[in-house]
Amino acid sequence: MKRTLILIGLVALGLALAQKPKVVIGTGSTGGVFFYYGTAMADILNKAGAVEAQPVQTGGSYDNLQLLRDRTGGGTYYCALTTTDSAYVAYTGEEPRFKEKPAKNQRVLFYMYPSFIHLVTTEKTGIKVVQDLKGKRVSTGQPGSSTENLALLVLQGAGVKPESFAKRERLPVAEGAKALAEGTLDAFFWVGGVPTSSIVELSQTLARKGDRIYLVPIDPKSTTAQVVMKKFPGLVDPYKVPKNIYNTRTDVPGLATGNIVVCPDTLPAEAGYAIVKAVFENLDTLRTAVAAAKDTSLEATARLHGRLPIPFHPGAERYLKEKGLIK
Repeated sequence: MKRTLILIGLVALGLALAQKPKVVIGTGSTGGVFFYYGTAMADILNKAGAVEAQPVQTGGSYDNLQLLRDRTGGGTYYCALTTTDSAYVAYTGEEPRFKEKPAKNQRVLFYMYPSFIHLVTTEKTGIKVVQDLKGKRVSTGQPGSSTENLALLVLQGAGVKPESFAKRERLPVAEGAKALAEGTLDAFFWVGGVPTSSIVELSQTLARKGDRIYLVPIDPKSTTAQVVMKKFPGLVDPYKVPKNIYNTRTDVPGLATGNIVVCPDTLPAEAGYAIVKAVFENLDTLRTAVAAAKDTSLEATARLHGRLPIPFHPGAERYLKEKGLIK
C-alpha cells in the first residue's frame, strides 16, 4: 500500500512538473499588427514548449494591461502587447482607468517594434495638414485605446477640437480603412506597426478606384509634435514611413511610439526566460509571419532597459545578461 502511494505521488509530481505555465497573450483588433504578432508569438511559444500560450483578440493596449492587472491568477498569466506610452501611464496611474489601481505588477519582457501615428486619408479629400480635418468625417480610433489617446494629443497640438468634425467615428483600423474606401469617412487615425495590413489593402483598393492614399505628415519639429513628445518624454520619437510602404508619393515624416511585451510580476522567472529565449531563437519565423517584426531585436530591448520606470522581468534580464547586452 505504501509503495503504491509513493508511486502515485511520483506520478503526480511528474505531471505537475510536465505542466507548462498557461500564458494568455492579449493582442488587438483584427487587421492590426498586434493581432498577427501575438498570434505568431503564441505559435512559436507552443512549438518551442516554452509555455502553454493562447492569443486573445482585444481592443488593444489598455484592454491588455487591464487583463494583466485583473485576470492573472490561478496558474494563468496574462501577458500584454502594449505601446510604451500606454504601459507608462498604466504603471504610473496617469491613465484614468488605472488611477485607483495602477498596473504596478507589469514587467517588461522585450521590445517589439515602433508604432507610427498614422493619419490616413486620400488625395481626393484635399486633406493635407491636421487642421484640414475641421468639417470632415474623422475616426479617432477605438474608445479608450492608445490610438485615441495619441490622436487626441495630436489634435490638441494642432489646435483642432473633435467637436469641429462634421462627424466623429471611433473605429478600429479595419473598419476605418473600409469606411474610407467606401467614401463614408474622410480620414482616420491609427497607431500601429509599419506596414499595417489593413492600410496596405486600402492603398490597393484606392488605386483600383483611381485614387491614392495620403498620410498626413507631422513635422517632428512642429508644435503638434512637441505636445505629444512632451507628454511622453523619451517614449515618442521621430519616424519616417518610406513611400514604397503604402504607395504614397513621398516619404512621410511623423511620430512613433514603441511597442513592448509585458507580463505579470508573478510569472515564474524560468517561464519569462523561456519566453524570451524562444522568441529570439525563432526570430526568422516571427519576421516571416509579421513584417513589423523586422525591428524586434535584443539590441532594441537592451536599449529600453532602464529607460522606462517599469522594471524588466528577471527572466528577460537573465537572457540579456547571458548575451552580454546588460550588466
